[in-house]
Amino acid sequence: MSATSASISAPDKGFFGHPRGLSTLFFTELWERFSFYGMKAILAFYLYTTVTEGGLGIDKAFALSVVAIYGSSVYMSGVAGGWLADRVFGGQRAVFYGGILIMCGHIALALPIGVTGAYLGMFFLVLGTGLLKPNISTVVGGLYDEHDRRRDAGFTIFYMGINIGGFAAPLICGWLSKEYNYHVGFSAAAIGMALGLIQYNVGRKNLRGSAAVPPNPLPEHEKAGVLAKAVAFTAILVAALAIGYVAGGGEGVIYVISGLSVLLPVIYFTIMIRSRKTTAEERPRVIAYIPLFIAATMFWLIFEQSSSVIAEFADTKVDNHIFGLEFPAAWFQSVNPIMIIVLAPVFALLWVKLGERQPVTPRKFAYALVLIGLSFVLMYFASNAAADGKVSPLWLVVMFLVMTCGELLLSPVGLSVTTKLAPRAFASQTMGMWFLSSAAGSGIAAQLVKFYTVSPSAYFFTLGGAAVVLGIALAAGAAPIRKLMSGVE
Repeated sequence: MSATSASISAPDKGFFGHPRGLSTLFFTELWERFSFYGMKAILAFYLYTTVTEGGLGIDKAFALSVVAIYGSSVYMSGVAGGWLADRVFGGQRAVFYGGILIMCGHIALALPIGVTGAYLGMFFLVLGTGLLKPNISTVVGGLYDEHDRRRDAGFTIFYMGINIGGFAAPLICGWLSKEYNYHVGFSAAAIGMALGLIQYNVGRKNLRGSAAVPPNPLPEHEKAGVLAKAVAFTAILVAALAIGYVAGGGEGVIYVISGLSVLLPVIYFTIMIRSRKTTAEERPRVIAYIPLFIAATMFWLIFEQSSSVIAEFADTKVDNHIFGLEFPAAWFQSVNPIMIIVLAPVFALLWVKLGERQPVTPRKFAYALVLIGLSFVLMYFASNAAADGKVSPLWLVVMFLVMTCGELLLSPVGLSVTTKLAPRAFASQTMGMWFLSSAAGSGIAAQLVKFYTVSPSAYFFTLGGAAVVLGIALAAGAAPIRKLMSGVE
């Protein structure tokens, strides 16, 4: 997006004081997240539920690792999706192509073809989400001028759209999977993505050129060399996965993906810092982004276990009855989104009211880490209480409340600061880096969840305590990080 295009975005207040394009992206993301969270709410149950009850009958510990590594793969693919947007498609087309692949993934899961459908569906979802997820956020950022103070509030509104879809999805897909079967639940997710694609095409004109073209297009003379490198990288990746599978079966593949989730951010930060396309002013900003990235990785390591460890806890250790009526365990996945819907406007208003007095970004991240840590410390007590029988669902409600407050301090703010700290030549790729923090967190979690079944109480307390300690350390280092940010708030 050109500087001229960005500068004219400020007067546009057609959507509740924000650019009209935010409305298009808000509803597109709402439906895409409906499809994503609807599928994710029932995925673990589908994998480990017995075949006679409509599932695949996979070992529970392995199923939880699969769910975690699926999440890691989804977010890792954002790097490739960001690169394609920066160099080939532009953000807008990347979002559209990604939506088509996502819909194909849900259709594969909806077909009753067993393990083949599950893995094929996850494969398409990984590719599609990698194209759509980082780039739709880049398009949102392009609607605002760099110094437009509506930006954080705009991303918070956008984030609320995510959670409206996230709230409705587990209720609908969870109910359909319980009343009918899992494939009907996955079908609802496919329909949601189809509605998102329709919404995007109808309102695309309102985006006014934001991320319509690649900011760093690939020159014709470089295409052959880049294609050769892409083929070589793909061959190496396939070989690594094959070796992992031969050495350890599915577990070996999970180990390889977990390793990549940690290695890729290291490689990418090195490339961006050393690149000649990163200016002298942009380089310290990239360095400032590193501690924020580490904090986000720890945050998502815990948060993303909502669909694996927390889902299993809800399924086996929580009394899922209210007023004498039983409800699907998947419905607990709607607690966090509904809290986002309620609290997001409060946080958005808070940042606007505080203005210059609001906490700097590193401190927001630090407070988020402390809160996410406390949410797992709370689960330590819930786990101890569950030793005497199933516990009240209020344990999970309170846990999600604490977790949600941390999420609102980190996630929308992280999206916003990423668009501001990103080098111009790596705009969409840096947004892909933001999602790599989720990939790294989920990749590490794929290895850690195996210890959950050994001692749930110790598991919750150890991870929760580690997050609190890291949050305190980040708060102590906020001043030097802010200095490296070179005026970006």
